[in-house]
Amino acid sequence: MTQDIRVAAIGECMVELQELPDGGITQSFGGDTFNTAAYMARLGQGLGAFVDYVSAIGDDPFSDAMAAFWRAQGVGDRLVLRRPGRRPGLYFIKTDAAGERRFFYWRGEAAVREAFETEGSETLLEALAGYSNIYLSGISLAVLKPQSRARLIARLTELSRDGVAIDFDCNYRPLLWENVETTRAIYEQVIAFASRVMVTVEELAVLGIEPTPEAGAAHFRALPRLETVIKDGAKPCTLIHSGEVETVPAITVDKVIDTTAAGDSFSAAYLLGRSLRLAPAEAARRAHVVAGAVVQHRGAIIPKDATPDVFAPEIARRR
Repeated sequence: MTQDIRVAAIGECMVELQELPDGGITQSFGGDTFNTAAYMARLGQGLGAFVDYVSAIGDDPFSDAMAAFWRAQGVGDRLVLRRPGRRPGLYFIKTDAAGERRFFYWRGEAAVREAFETEGSETLLEALAGYSNIYLSGISLAVLKPQSRARLIARLTELSRDGVAIDFDCNYRPLLWENVETTRAIYEQVIAFASRVMVTVEELAVLGIEPTPEAGAAHFRALPRLETVIKDGAKPCTLIHSGEVETVPAITVDKVIDTTAAGDSFSAAYLLGRSLRLAPAEAARRAHVVAGAVVQHRGAIIPKDATPDVFAPEIARRR
């Protein structure tokens, strides 16, 4: 008998505008935790409907289209609050010749900001008890108003004590925070009860750690109950688990088109791999394969047929 995998991903999905090489603009939807949820649903499609998104959107046409897009990606919207008169946020991506991107945001009055202090939020928070894993990021926390953030953290603390796995991706965006000290304090709060933490080498500095894989490994090795992945772009990632340290090389990609959602897709594959009981190093190897495919396409969510089916043997055995 295998344990059911049920994932709730918390955060904000936005209207995505992306500049094309000819100067035109294409519109889609994206956001860090939604990207991860979408790739997780896609990679685990043989598991049935096991991923739900936790957020708030409005009652406008963009919100309607966004919810339909989630469902088309295999991500459930039953834990999404619909707030009358509100709208989702928007971001614009500009990509340079090397595939690196810059983001420009419009999200001041986005519906998600008060997601955990408005009508319906109590029911939403209670419903999180029905999941094996809850995934959130630094952006999930940054976009919330202080009261919503505090209520969410309090609920996640309770759930972690009850055995729900809390998976936290640091994903730091300085423009969303008042200062790094506030960010550090909140990140440390979440890391204290998290099961797994994903952090880039650069983000180690936010936690007051020298931004090198070695310094990060030394810090997290002293927390043996925590499983940590230090991501380093195209360089090997560093895994710290049960007091041990491993490095797993990334795959070689001939031409990077767009790095949007590379880290999000890596997180999706790694966390699903661990839920499927792969060893950390094997989960990371397959996560690198997925991220390597994502950077060869434009936009956050690449075509389904371009996504490597890296978990087919494990999912087949669960049927």
